[in-house]
Amino acid sequence: MAYGRGGAAVKAIDDVSLEIGRGEFIAVVGPSGCGKSSLMKLISGLHPPLAGRLSVEGKPVSGPLKSVGMAFQNSSLLPWRSALDNVLLPLEIVRPYRDDFSRNRPRYRQKARELLQSVGLAGFTDKYPWELSGGMQQRTSICRALIHEPEILMLDEPFGALDAFTREELWCALRDLQAQRRVTVMLVTHDLREAVFLADTVYVMSSRPGRIVLRKAVDLPRPRELDVVYTQPFQDVVHELRGLIGKH
Repeated sequence: MAYGRGGAAVKAIDDVSLEIGRGEFIAVVGPSGCGKSSLMKLISGLHPPLAGRLSVEGKPVSGPLKSVGMAFQNSSLLPWRSALDNVLLPLEIVRPYRDDFSRNRPRYRQKARELLQSVGLAGFTDKYPWELSGGMQQRTSICRALIHEPEILMLDEPFGALDAFTREELWCALRDLQAQRRVTVMLVTHDLREAVFLADTVYVMSSRPGRIVLRKAVDLPRPRELDVVYTQPFQDVVHELRGLIGKH
């Protein structure tokens, strides 16, 4: 599968097929430039494929999917809007939700407050992005991706810019959020520990053009506490994944 135009087209992904069960949490790992983020953008419909076939739930993808919510490494919150109003933004601008939002604004504002509360931001709904820490901004960004109740939540290196302590805090917040809502999650990450801690299944991609070289089920019991990262079974999975990165 390629994307781009004419001579600038890049073959980013080659013969990739993923089967993701409803409510499953998958992670995609691989070396830099292997096509992880390209895969996510293709699946979400943000980038049309130049070649190959792309379908989600058996239907061809011809444009941005309304059933997908996305969050990236940069939270991209609007600085002039409060955390609450940033969360509500997709409902204000996306056509399928805009009319209903204008008719039921109080209900949606309460829904946004509850989402922020579920990630530990109950006292920060009226704060502006510059008043929030990096971790708080990312929590807000994830809530914004969930406000329209997507079937699939796609996360592209969402914690990559955070310090190790904050990152682990957000692992737990995301773990709990996904368990409560049973949303299907696709996480792209360079952090193998993050992938193994959060995911039911980890896919390892080769160097570009990206191919899936391993599908690894993570058979660690849930709910997972942070102490699991120090156990031998956890380390064994991480070492197995690390041994494949860059070898293909």
